[in-house]
Amino acid sequence: MVVIALVMACTPPAANETASSEVVSHPKGQASVSDDVSDKNILQVAMTSEDHTTLVAAVEAAQIENVLVNAGPLTVFAPTNDAFAGLPEGTVENLLKPENKSDLATILTRHAAPGSYDLDALKKEASKGRKLYMATGDYLEVQVDGDKITVGGAIVLATIPTSNGIIHVIDRVISTN
Repeated sequence: MVVIALVMACTPPAANETASSEVVSHPKGQASVSDDVSDKNILQVAMTSEDHTTLVAAVEAAQIENVLVNAGPLTVFAPTNDAFAGLPEGTVENLLKPENKSDLATILTRHAAPGSYDLDALKKEASKGRKLYMATGDYLEVQVDGDKITVGGAIVLATIPTSNGIIHVIDRVISTN
């Protein structure tokens, strides 16, 4: 019988050396991973949308990118740039300040529902009189009027399937009021 032993020495780098020049930093964690093969996740789709630049800036300011790239499923109600522009003057600028990161994260999280709710699922919830449970613990009313579906008072304008859930483009920012 032949035994082969491999001994590795772990010596910390000297004070004037670096451990490796090949170390890659991923400050956004999983949200910074990209490839050209996989289907796009919620964050990747939002980042390519000209109508959602304000939403993406808010997600980055709140530092919740990883929530939108997790395996899911997750349903996100994504306000357009026009929806954010409809808020009182100065609201978005104020929320993007570092000291308001927690408030911003709560507002954005109110736009996410655990689970996968396509249009048929939203209609089903509405027909049963159920409210949609959101990631903040809030419940939002879903209503159907003909072809118009609203969630928390926001009209669903379009639906985009992603690798980890569904994006429903909406016409306003959802509030608790």
